[in-house]
Amino acid sequence: MTIEERVVGSVVVLDLVGSLTVNEAERFRDKMHSLVFDGRRAFVLNMERLTYMDSTGLGSLVSAYTTVTRAGGQIGLVHLTARVNNVMTITKLLTVFDVYESEALAVVQLGAKIGKPA
Repeated sequence: MTIEERVVGSVVVLDLVGSLTVNEAERFRDKMHSLVFDGRRAFVLNMERLTYMDSTGLGSLVSAYTTVTRAGGQIGLVHLTARVNNVMTITKLLTVFDVYESEALAVVQLGAKIGKPA
């Protein structure tokens, strides 16, 4: 998996490309911890090109959510593929994460939630 990082205003957008599995979960968690440590508080995870996610990948998403929210931040998801949406629905994680219709909407709303408009 590759993680493409962009900053839009006060929001960090991470494009997740490939598979978020046991082999990549630690790298994803480390990336999120590093960004929070650097003072970032608003994140959009673009899952449009995420082709597969296993249980360890799900765990890394929950870990990222916990890290970000404990730091007073917000995390949102956009462009869930049918496969990822199905896994998130079955595990009831869609009740935990905010899912937005578009990246632009997510950036505006998350920026407003942390008090730093995009």
